[in-house]
Amino acid sequence: MSLELTFLGGAGTVTGSKYLLRDTHTNLLVDCGLFQGLKQLRLKNWARFPIPPSDIAAVLITHAHIDHSGYLPLLVRHGFRGPIFCTEATADLCGVMLPDAAHLQEKDAEFANHRGFSKHKPALPLYTVDDALHTLTLLKPVAFDLPWQVTGGARARYRRAGHILGAASLELSWYDHRIVFSGDIGRYDDPLLPDPQTPESTDTLLIESTYGDRLHGSEDIGAEFAAIIGRTMARGGTLIIPAFAVGRAQLLLYHLWRLKSSGRVARELPIYMDSPMAIDASDIFRAHPQDHKLSEADTRAVFALAHYVREPEKSKALTADTSPKIILSASGMASGGRVLHHIKHYAPDPRNAILFAGFQAAGTRGAALIAGRREIKIFGDYVPVRADVHNMYSFSAHADQNELMRWLKAMKAAPRQTYIVHGEPSAADGLRHRIEEDLGWTCTVAEERNTVELT
Repeated sequence: MSLELTFLGGAGTVTGSKYLLRDTHTNLLVDCGLFQGLKQLRLKNWARFPIPPSDIAAVLITHAHIDHSGYLPLLVRHGFRGPIFCTEATADLCGVMLPDAAHLQEKDAEFANHRGFSKHKPALPLYTVDDALHTLTLLKPVAFDLPWQVTGGARARYRRAGHILGAASLELSWYDHRIVFSGDIGRYDDPLLPDPQTPESTDTLLIESTYGDRLHGSEDIGAEFAAIIGRTMARGGTLIIPAFAVGRAQLLLYHLWRLKSSGRVARELPIYMDSPMAIDASDIFRAHPQDHKLSEADTRAVFALAHYVREPEKSKALTADTSPKIILSASGMASGGRVLHHIKHYAPDPRNAILFAGFQAAGTRGAALIAGRREIKIFGDYVPVRADVHNMYSFSAHADQNELMRWLKAMKAAPRQTYIVHGEPSAADGLRHRIEEDLGWTCTVAEERNTVELT
């Protein structure tokens, strides 16, 4: 029985991860992410799905980030009714992230209609909170390392991938063919999360390449972070940190706790977590001690560090506060959320600073700012950027090229087929070249909408 694999997203870009596996009778979808970043990518979210969603037997999610899970409510809205498999922590995180993504879309559409800057009359959300809540009823959590029956003869197993809480690599056995989807591979020796696990072998491998052409460097994260904070506070400024609510926000709090504990940052410096989703994600982090490295005491100390801001009125008051402080707020690429209000207010003042903490996809405000853009469009207005702008790639939750190679080299045998996914073109090709040179494997950079037969 032959199997076909179609790359519906996460090919030639880091967003929109979707991989369709099919035989003559059954369709399975691995990951179901939204396209983000460039407008031509975001427009793909509105396109008709290539097969009727009702024809998909099951969806298997590697982790909760929106570029891997955020299309699920739209799939359900258009007729999908099967199970959505994921790890237990991923299910809890999706319970926060999917309704939040829907809420932001509803609010953005409402704001666009109110301000009249959308070309669509009226502007509509991609999906609603009700769609997201319906989707959550289909989630089927499964444990790490335990095989389970999917459907149509397929069996699956999740292995830990690091990256964020609950993130997994997926091993799928269908007929006599074994396929591994790396998901997003995390860092080795991460202070919060376990090292990524490599499968022993596979016939077909899909490997992510977000940082496939670069290295994170070996600089002292604490020293660099403390220096940025110190310079900003010495000017009497505020440090804005656009932070991914899941994973990055918790890692930043950990490093801030370490800096305050060691005296490298003043203990009295106020830190605010202005993201209801990040607050909820932190609660979920505490609820899954088996999925991270922190002791119970350290977990309490890390998450007691910040003042938590849920109410919009308190967020507005925080924006108006002129005293030195640190604000962590979503989203991490400044593509939406409360952080936009803070950037709009603080970016024109040279006393302030904006610190990005990792990869910024092409077309996002984050990418524009770290490239040196001195004017940025927010809510229809052009905002001058006089604040210092920094990016610390070392905070990234993605493995760099050497770490990706470490993960690959731990395999006991070479796959018959290797496809490079989830990377910008230069990153994907950089990893391809390194794999061919170091391992001698034949590998292919995946192309969106391309279908291959698995042999």
